[in-house]
Amino acid sequence: MKSFKKLGYLSCFLLPFWVILGYNLGGYWNFLCVGLIFVVVPVLDFFIGGDSENVEDTQMQSVSDEKFYRFVTYTWVYVQVAMIFWGAYIFVAGNLTPILMIGFLAGIAQISGGIGITVAHELGHQKSEIERFYSKVLLMTVCYMHFYIEHNRGHHVHVATPLDPATSRKDENFYLFWYRSVTDGWMSAWKIETTRLQKKNVSVWSSENEMLRFTALPILFCIVLTATVSLYTGQIQWGVPVFFLVQSVLGFSLLEIINYIEHYGILRRQTAEGRYERVNPIHSWNSNQLISNFFLFQLQRHSDHHANATRRYQVLRHFEESPQLPNGYPGMIWMALFPPIWKKVMNNRLEKWEQKRNLVMMQN
Repeated sequence: MKSFKKLGYLSCFLLPFWVILGYNLGGYWNFLCVGLIFVVVPVLDFFIGGDSENVEDTQMQSVSDEKFYRFVTYTWVYVQVAMIFWGAYIFVAGNLTPILMIGFLAGIAQISGGIGITVAHELGHQKSEIERFYSKVLLMTVCYMHFYIEHNRGHHVHVATPLDPATSRKDENFYLFWYRSVTDGWMSAWKIETTRLQKKNVSVWSSENEMLRFTALPILFCIVLTATVSLYTGQIQWGVPVFFLVQSVLGFSLLEIINYIEHYGILRRQTAEGRYERVNPIHSWNSNQLISNFFLFQLQRHSDHHANATRRYQVLRHFEESPQLPNGYPGMIWMALFPPIWKKVMNNRLEKWEQKRNLVMMQN
């Protein structure tokens, strides 16, 4: 079982294979990746169920240090960048009809956003410079580099409070949340970076301002992408920036809908002094579905991630006391897209969680 789970993390590489296979098969096969992730995986999650097994404490460090797990995330960076260049070429030269292009772009977005931002999230929490560099490269390919600042220095500080743009409110639908999280998250990153520079007595317009670099780098990457495809095809391809922008929006929208799912309605209590209680495993939704956790590097064990932000994906733990989602993220995404269904299912679970939390606090 342990070897099976280890190899399970190679599942992410199926997505580029499915997108390429779908394109080569032609026609509606371009929706292959979308169908497998958003139809087959939720069904498998339902029937196969969850995995509550945790790595033993005595093995935690040795498993964390295994190079195999880093090999998977490092390799993904190169695969994703290659797929962006290939996808841009197919977009302008692949002779896809508009409806087939939707399936193709959705597949690319699952690569760059669904898997890519998940890997960027994992790498961005680590201490090594190479992992942080790879995180920024991945975020650059979806025009979402400010996430590196806001997530690590904003979201993890303010999660489960009204101060956090990425914490969805009770009864807030995904579409309103998307706008608020995207805009407020970007402004939050600027505020965090401006405050950091002011403490160092450095100008906002200094080259030290990461937000200036994070704004410029996706534009430069898009120029390089356009120039490369144009040189290969022998003519200027103005469709490449369109491809880059659309797959970026779709990609970071997958991140935002996952943010919406992970934190819906959960709030930390405020103390008499106005501070919020410390983040612990009850402050985000958790999902132990085995199959989707393979694809998402156990991101669904989100409760442990917030309690222990630098803990590597392969050793994230399950907590029985964490609020549990009824399905993995692919299945929950469908639900989040339809607000009445989402509220009917999740508000009931949220109220039960609040009652359970209040009972525990009264007993303590």
